[in-house]
Amino acid sequence: MKQWMLILVFCVAGNLAQAQTLSHKSTRLTQNWQFIQQDLGGIWEAIRPAKAGSPETVPIWTDISLPHCFNATDAVNPYVNYYQGPGWYRTLLEINNPYKNGRTLLHFEGAGQKTEVYVGSKNAGSHVGGYDEWTVDITDFIEAALTEDGRIPLTIRCDNSRDLEMIPSDLSDFNFYGGLYRYLNLVYFPETYIQQVHIHPEITGKKSGEVKVEISFSEPVAGDLTITVKNVQNKTVYTTKLNSTSSKVEHNFQLKTIDKWSTDIPNLYSLEITTNAGQLYSDKFGFREFKFEKNGPFYLNGERLLIRGTHRHEDHAGVAAAMTEEMIRTEMQLMKDMGVNFIRLGHYQQSRIVLNLCDSLGILVWEEIPWCRGGLGGETYKEQARRMLTNMVNQHYNHPSVIVWGLGNENDWPGDFPEFDETKIQEFMKELHELAHNLDATRKTGIRRCDFCKHIVDVYSPSIWAGWYRGIFTEYKESSLKEMEKVDHFFHMEWGGSSHAGRHDEDPDKGLEFIETGKGTDERAGDASLIGGTARVSRDGNWSETYICNLFDWHLKEQLTMPWLTGAAQWAFKDFSTPVRPENPIPYMNQKGVIQRDFTKKESYFVFQSYWTDKPMVHIYGHNWPVRWGNPGEKRMVKVYSNCTKVELFLNGKSLGVKQRDTGIFPACGLFWNVEFEKGANTLRAVAKANKLEVRDEIELIYQTEKWGTPERLILKEIEIDENTSWLEVTALDKNGVLCLDANNFVEFSAAGDVELIQHQGTVTGSQRVGLCNGMAKIKIKKSGSSYVAFVKSEGLKTAVVTHEN
Repeated sequence: MKQWMLILVFCVAGNLAQAQTLSHKSTRLTQNWQFIQQDLGGIWEAIRPAKAGSPETVPIWTDISLPHCFNATDAVNPYVNYYQGPGWYRTLLEINNPYKNGRTLLHFEGAGQKTEVYVGSKNAGSHVGGYDEWTVDITDFIEAALTEDGRIPLTIRCDNSRDLEMIPSDLSDFNFYGGLYRYLNLVYFPETYIQQVHIHPEITGKKSGEVKVEISFSEPVAGDLTITVKNVQNKTVYTTKLNSTSSKVEHNFQLKTIDKWSTDIPNLYSLEITTNAGQLYSDKFGFREFKFEKNGPFYLNGERLLIRGTHRHEDHAGVAAAMTEEMIRTEMQLMKDMGVNFIRLGHYQQSRIVLNLCDSLGILVWEEIPWCRGGLGGETYKEQARRMLTNMVNQHYNHPSVIVWGLGNENDWPGDFPEFDETKIQEFMKELHELAHNLDATRKTGIRRCDFCKHIVDVYSPSIWAGWYRGIFTEYKESSLKEMEKVDHFFHMEWGGSSHAGRHDEDPDKGLEFIETGKGTDERAGDASLIGGTARVSRDGNWSETYICNLFDWHLKEQLTMPWLTGAAQWAFKDFSTPVRPENPIPYMNQKGVIQRDFTKKESYFVFQSYWTDKPMVHIYGHNWPVRWGNPGEKRMVKVYSNCTKVELFLNGKSLGVKQRDTGIFPACGLFWNVEFEKGANTLRAVAKANKLEVRDEIELIYQTEKWGTPERLILKEIEIDENTSWLEVTALDKNGVLCLDANNFVEFSAAGDVELIQHQGTVTGSQRVGLCNGMAKIKIKKSGSSYVAFVKSEGLKTAVVTHEN
């Protein structure tokens, strides 16, 4: 049996650059799979023939397609612990290797978390770790496994059971997903083939560059190689023929004129290698140089670049980790459209599709291994960390977007082992730091939040959560300056706070007078809990979009006035599931995203866009705020987020004047008006101009002047969308029937009959149990007939019912 770590990914249309591929003879195995979520008594249960004359089989398998995750919905089911255990997949493969004496391999782009591969009844290979790529050579197992129809049974066991001697820790603030949640490929190679290629581009002059190519074969080979390089215009700029006589070939060449890769103009070169055995290797690379100045800013290609960053978890509504290529591409484009030029991939190696998009879109990358929380385990634990670091660096070496290899996250967080020894953690962190530099001397190492290791790595990010876990957001600049002075290279990873999409407040700062100031802005043990501890916004605030937009706005304003700042990365781009936050307004969801788990934009997305983008935009705050409130004649603030110089606001067709954008004014860079709404319906329109281009935005809202008391009853309505789906909409009213616009009670939906809830999506409108947004909530139902009943209940209130009979 042969097993090798390969670097394989495939090319797609659109913004994704041609991906690295070691073989053009490859197929994604997405269809004709079956799955069972339990363990089997052995491999024979998966491959035994059906009983003659009977359709009965035990156990029952489900038809699925790949990618697939065990925890597509249960990760956000508020009533169960998400499944952690084994699951089995099976299919039948037809093998047609075109090469004489060729090798047939299965290439896994990632599978969670321990995986066993069976061809027929034989174990062909295994892997531990849910995030790095790996392969199994099944060539020598094929003949014995062939069935009468010429196919082979392929069976795969994945297991995400809890294991203290694995990384990441189950104490981590994200789910330890199971399944074949990334693409699986069937790949054909010649008998001897290119196994790995490292490309070292270097800028040698103002316009010139040098490239070093290191080619590794599966075993020593004698034969010719042809190397061809094309520039961004697809013009050949270099070609040569080499002769190989060993298992490794190195070749250097010069390019007199180069186009540099940057975040604004991500120029990529193509490299192709063909062998006389018929293998075609292709990849992309880019010329760029970067520097973290000591106690100073970041430079890309000799010019200061303020890093505008965010973070990504591999997680999406309805599929969990099993995001398709199209989903990934949509998500990354949303980031770029928001103005992102940097992403930290938290907290594990992610799909090469993500890295390819970062290359082609112009997004710098910090990618890290999943040594996250819990402490430090034994030799098995440490060996997995070493192996995953080695694989991550080797597999993603050629991406110009990558600038930092992350070695860990929150390694000051104990809990998995009786011993928590800072000295041993330091020693292992130093070992990983040296390993990373031995594997790749061109990039930096980094960690986030482990102060006793901050002197070991090249780039350090302390914990600063001004205005959320500690302190108030106006302390942000002072806190950052103090932390910057403690290390050579400071980078502010993770800042922001949570928001419940659709929840707003006319007075978002109420209660902040109880928050202690001047005592730090870091996150400490227990701060993420919604009970206990000292006063803090994360516990005592109402998680309104109004407050979080102000927090983001202040941070972004301040970052423009910090000339020493390398940059900062907001946590996180999209809401994601987590086992450690059952009390949140959407249970088991970390709601710090600027978009929801299904790509729906929150209002805060446009705050970032107004600071970070050049394409003219204008956005009136409150698109999902249908009812505002106050006294008759009372003025209410209307904020407009825009990157244009001037904006004019209209209320019900009447101009309220023109405001000039000024980044020194808070909030909304001065683009705010104090508006006297009419009782009832109102229309707001904002008009902005930039270079002769006019952009507009408009919203409608109701202004409620009636006062309300405490919620006394729930009203449930069905609002038909089409013949197959409807909304179930609940409102909380007081004893006089007035909508309670500050009500944030939890409500629970249920239904029976010819209908099912579209639930467990981890979104505001896709959750069975959810906190009200200004006294309202809704969920979709899918109808299969005309007889059904739907309910909604909330503690202390009478259950509301909708009945539908034919």
